[in-house]
Amino acid sequence: MRRVLLPLLFLAVATAGAQDPGSSTVPPGRIPQWRCTLPGGSYSVAVRSMVSVSLHEYIVDGVARVTEANIDTTGNALVRFYHLEPLTPQSPMTIGQSVVNKLQEMTTEAADRTGQEEPWKKVAKTFPGSTHAHTIDFRVESKETLRKLVESADNALKNGRDTTFKAP
Repeated sequence: MRRVLLPLLFLAVATAGAQDPGSSTVPPGRIPQWRCTLPGGSYSVAVRSMVSVSLHEYIVDGVARVTEANIDTTGNALVRFYHLEPLTPQSPMTIGQSVVNKLQEMTTEAADRTGQEEPWKKVAKTFPGSTHAHTIDFRVESKETLRKLVESADNALKNGRDTTFKAP
């Protein structure tokens, strides 16, 4: 009986150490992580702690369209990445719409000249309510960047591999 068990034990140990050739090589004892670097900061999470990745869109107070990605984890903080864009009023007449567009362009130029960013270009929080609400918020420059970020996080979750996303 002992002679049969020893070769089986050796085979089990040898197969347990074999890796799928497509998987990332993570040194023993190191935890695979998903890392994200953006102009506003960085975020890192153990892949095994990721529960879900989502992407959705909504309107805030009738003034901005938000495209938001959430990564839910087993920890007590929720990370949100979002792209904000102003809702521009639509004129029923073509001539009127060009006036609306020109007015918005002039407002943007004035804000740029005075060194002020438009409100929809920043993460806004209130103290202490939203600053202590266990949320980590990042704003991204484009929907395309947000889509790529979600794809990266989703791949890390599906494959359980070290993955890094860096915004352009």
